[in-house]
Amino acid sequence: MNALSSPCPDAAPAPDPVPQPPAETVSLPYDLPIILVGMMGAGKTTIGRGLARALGREFLDLDHELEARCGVRIPTIFEIEGETGFRKRESAALAACVARRGIVLATGGGAVLAEANRQALKTSGIIVYLRANVDELYRRTCRDRNRPLLATPNPRATLASLLTQREPLYQEVADLIVETGAMPVPTVVKTILPLLQDCEKRL
Repeated sequence: MNALSSPCPDAAPAPDPVPQPPAETVSLPYDLPIILVGMMGAGKTTIGRGLARALGREFLDLDHELEARCGVRIPTIFEIEGETGFRKRESAALAACVARRGIVLATGGGAVLAEANRQALKTSGIIVYLRANVDELYRRTCRDRNRPLLATPNPRATLASLLTQREPLYQEVADLIVETGAMPVPTVVKTILPLLQDCEKRL
């Protein structure tokens, strides 16, 4: 086998099911947006939906908001405008989203790269960094064809490189850091809720 190849695990577990709505929503003492950051495959969208249900809030996915604005999928934006063009559009979409109150927002994995984005995140809401190791990230993303940055001969090595680059930036903006690991989504949601209730941040 070519040393550069990184075959996707044949027995990768199926994605965690989306948690069902709880009987009662959990209230927070603030209406600041809850913003999830982390690597691709960290579970931001799935966990974000679960949190939004538990909190009775609207859920937004930054990538989906960006696609709706542009009218095309993210790989197409990369193909036409490159990563530089994509990041510029991402920053504009992020600025619009974080201005909204009472939402849960899942950001793209690279949203923290621009200094302006990091400032917008830190001054807009409660930032939760969903952290996972490279093996877990690769297991979750290896079959996803909608991730242009992983269209490389060795996507696992690419993930490792991106994580090394971005880890300090995620930590810089984070108010809370939650290890997702292999925990079921409902368990992660239940772990985050009391942390959000106890989090104090004045903006």
